[in-house]
Amino acid sequence: MIGWYIHHQGRGHLHRATAVAQAAALRGVQITGLSSLPQPADWPAEAGWVQLERDDTAERGGFRDPTASDALHWAPVHHPGLRRRSAELSSWIDRAVPKLLVADVSVEIALLARLHGIPVITVALPGDRTDPTHRLGYEISAAVVGMWPAQAAEIFVGAPEVRALGGLSRFSSEPPRSNQPGTPESEPADRQLEILVLSGGGGGAVSEAAIGQLRRTLPQARLSILGGESSWREDPWPLLTRADLVLTAAGQNSIAEVAASRTPALVTALDRPHQEQTHMLAALERGPWPALRTPDPTDDAGWDQAVAQALRLDGADWASWCDGAAAERFAELLASMPTLQTSEPTRLTGATR
Repeated sequence: MIGWYIHHQGRGHLHRATAVAQAAALRGVQITGLSSLPQPADWPAEAGWVQLERDDTAERGGFRDPTASDALHWAPVHHPGLRRRSAELSSWIDRAVPKLLVADVSVEIALLARLHGIPVITVALPGDRTDPTHRLGYEISAAVVGMWPAQAAEIFVGAPEVRALGGLSRFSSEPPRSNQPGTPESEPADRQLEILVLSGGGGGAVSEAAIGQLRRTLPQARLSILGGESSWREDPWPLLTRADLVLTAAGQNSIAEVAASRTPALVTALDRPHQEQTHMLAALERGPWPALRTPDPTDDAGWDQAVAQALRLDGADWASWCDGAAAERFAELLASMPTLQTSEPTRLTGATR
C-alpha cells in the first residue's frame, strides 16, 4: 500500500496522481489518495481514498503565523482544519501501515509522514525551490521526481538530484499530425482555424488583452476559452486535438496536455510562487518544443508575427516533452522502491535515540 497526498490547488496534482494510480494498479500496487478533494470517478476503486479536512478555510482573526516564523510553508496556529487533517493522516498511517507516501505537494505532509517512519517520494514543481523549507522536504525524501523531460534545462532549482520522468498527461499522446495549417493567409477559404485558450484551474488567468490580440489577429477563427474566469471542461481533449493553436498559461498540467495533443502553443507565464511558470516558460524556449512566448499585449506587430510563426510550428516536436509513458515510469519507480520489497527487518545493536 502506498499513500499519495494530492494538493487541492489546480487540476494537475489530481490528474497526474490518477494516471499513476491507474498504471500502478496494473502492476498490483495500490495507491490510496489523500486529499481535501473528493475522490474522482476514475480513481481505482480498490485503492481507496481519504478525504482530508481543509486547512485553508478562513477563521476569525485570520491565519496566525502560517509559516511558523518562515520555517514552514503552511501551518497556521490553532486552525481546526489543520489539526483534524493531521490527525486523519496519522490515523490512516497507523491503520494502513503504508510502505511509502508520495507528496504532491506539501513539505508539511512529507514531514508528518517521515516522522511516522514512512519513506517519502516528493514531486517537485518547476521554479526556484531553494528556500530552506523546500530543501528540508527534499532532504528527507527517498527520491525527488520531476514531471518534465531531462532536457528541460533550468526548469527547476532546489534539489541536488531530480529524477525527470517526462511530462505527464492523463490523455494518450496523439500521433504526429500529417498536415500543418500554415499561415492564416494560406488556408482554404472554407477552412476555419480552431484556436483554444487554456487559462488553467489554479487561480489567475490568461489576460483579456492577450485573448483580444488573438481575436484581432485571427478574426475568422473559432475561439474557445477554458479555465480562468471562463467555464471549465473536465474533458478538454476534443478541443485540444482539433485546435490549430493553443494560447495557454505555463502550468505543468496545461503544458502536458497541450504536448500530448501535439498542438503548437503560445505560452504566457502567470505570476506564481517561486517563479513556477516563469521557469517553465524559459525551459520551453530553450528546448526544441513548438511553443512561443506571447508578445507584449500592446505590440500588435509582435502578435501578428508570433501567431503566424506559431501556426507554422510542427506539433510533432512535443513528443520529447510528453511521450505518453510518464505515468508508467512513475508506477515502475514506485514498484521498484526498496521499501516495497519483502525483506527481513534489519537488527540494530547499540542504537541510541
